[in-house]
Parts: sequence; structure tokens; C-alpha cells
Amino acid sequence: MKTFPVQYAAVRKDKPDPDTLVFGRSFTDHMFQMDYTEGKGWHDGRIVPYGPLPLEPSAMVFHYAQEVFEGLKAYRNPQGKVQLFRPMENVRRMNNSCERMCIPQLDEETALSAIEQLVELEADWVPSKPGTSLYIRPFIIATTPTLGVHAAHNYIFAIICCPVGSYYKEGINPVRIYVESRDVRAVRGGTGYAKCGGNYAASIRAGEQAEKQGYAQVLWLDGVERKYIEEVGSMNVLFKINGTVVTPALTGSVLPGITRKSCLELLRSWGVPVEERLITAQELFDAAEAGALEEAFGSGTAAVVSPIGEMGWNDRHVVVNGGQIGPLTQRLYDTLTGIQWGTQPDPFGWITKLD
Repeated sequence: MKTFPVQYAAVRKDKPDPDTLVFGRSFTDHMFQMDYTEGKGWHDGRIVPYGPLPLEPSAMVFHYAQEVFEGLKAYRNPQGKVQLFRPMENVRRMNNSCERMCIPQLDEETALSAIEQLVELEADWVPSKPGTSLYIRPFIIATTPTLGVHAAHNYIFAIICCPVGSYYKEGINPVRIYVESRDVRAVRGGTGYAKCGGNYAASIRAGEQAEKQGYAQVLWLDGVERKYIEEVGSMNVLFKINGTVVTPALTGSVLPGITRKSCLELLRSWGVPVEERLITAQELFDAAEAGALEEAFGSGTAAVVSPIGEMGWNDRHVVVNGGQIGPLTQRLYDTLTGIQWGTQPDPFGWITKLD
């Protein structure tokens, strides 16, 4: 593993109470930072005290949104050791996002080493309470101080970390979702498959409107024909219809989720039929009304799997599996979290154990 110089924080923060952790509020003592200069490449990787980044008001990220990010977690297993779940998948996806956003790609081993060294340094921040973890946020921003729509010449790659609590504080409760018919999150040929902030900014208005109507998430349709299911909120989505798990195909406007990929690999290993294809809202709601839609759930790093209990679309409303989590959804959740926290075997080699 490549190692980087460390500038230790002079003052260490108090660790937050693991019983009251709020996502994205408390950050560790240190962060990773590396710079890119055109003609020189990525250079000067280092770990420094967590703190502000000096940026000029004309930094291109503020004006043209040239940036990408990732999200993964570190977990403490029953033996007290810290481990990561498929971190190289995040590195590779970040590079795919970089390619789309005209950002210089990272050396995979260098990026992975940065994640591992930072987490090892901040190991005391990985909580041990069941269901808790350390969220890791790598990101790249364009810093060239120029107004002009073109690729920047300078970038910062940084990694920050924050301890997070259990996503389900009172058990896994199925959520209500609403099919969005007005706004569009992404279109094929756009940036939908990249993990960049613009995709999330485009989703905020619909999310706010859905929340006012009592829904927890938005189920997005494609941006051209406005009929094909794509994603739910910030997660991929899967449906069990007549015994087969169906999920939207990765056509370029859907984020290739790592939890989604893991779910599909598990399902196939269990002999469950899986289809990655186009699925319309019409087909989905017809299946629900005919009793063929047996389970529905979202998948993502934060929640692992999030069962869907109700869905609304225009004037149609359906309840999935009596509003309860389905047995296959529960099995996926139990298996994935078991592998992540080290309470179940890892037959796929997904876990990276840190010293």
C-alpha cells in the first residue's frame, strides 16, 4: 500500500455519542488531500487536519459544477477490527465519473491507499455500536480560478469521514414513494451515470414536493419518453414480480450502484431469476394491481436496502406486500449487513480488512 505524509491535528475532537449520531454532521480529525496541476498530474498526496479548503471565488467548481464524489463505509467487526466493503468498486466508479466530467482520472491503487490510510489513522472514529459505521466521502473539485466553460487545469482530490448511526433506528419500516411526472433527474447521454452534484441538485425540487405530500422518496422516470422507471431518490430500485427480480437496465442515465451490483450478485447466487431491463410505470402499477408485484425496495450505501410499502403515480395508489418488508428484501438486508459488519461469511471476497 502506498503511504502518504501525515500532518497531525494539534487538537483532537471529542467523539460524538454513538446513540445520537446524525449523518454528515460530525467529522473526524483528519482528511486526505491531493492536488492536480496540468502538465504535472496528481501530486503531493497528504493527510492533514480536517479544515477549510482555500479557494478563490472564481474557482470553476462554483460556476460550472465540475466535480464528482463517492460514498462508502468502514465497519467494525465483532473482533474489533475495521473493514471496508468493496472499496475498489467506488474508486473505479469515481474514475468513470471523472471521465464523463472531463476530470483527470486517479491511479486506482493510489486512491485506494489514500482511503485505507486515512481510515486506519481515524480508526478510533469507527463506532462499535451495532448498526453504526464510518461514512467516507472522497471527492474531486475543479479549482482553476477562471470564468469560462471548459475543463479546469487544477483540481483537488480530498477525502473526509464522519461517523454515522444506524439508518433504521426503529426497525426497517417500508417507505412511501411517488412517481415524479414533471421534473427529470437525468437523460441518456447526460450525466446520470456519473456521481456528480448536479444530478442531486436536479432532484431537490421534486423531493421537496414529495415530502409535502407525505412521501419519503421520488421514483424517477426517464427524461425522454417519461415512462420508464429509473431510480428512487438517491438509490437504485428493484422489484420482485411473479418471482423474478426486475431492475432498470444501466442505459446511461442510471447510477451503477455498488449495493445494486451486490444485490444482483447475491440473488443470482441464490438462484433467484433476475432481469435488468426497461420497465414502465404502467407495467409496474398494473403488476401491483394484479397482485403480481410481490416486493419492492431501493438499494444504496446509506440504507443498504430500503423496502417500499406504498407507491403513488398520478391518481393511482398501490400497496406492496401489505405495506410490510418482503422475505427476499429482508434476506438481502441481513446478508449484506452481515458481510459488511463481519457477522456472516464473505464468500465473494468483498471485504477489505484493515490493520
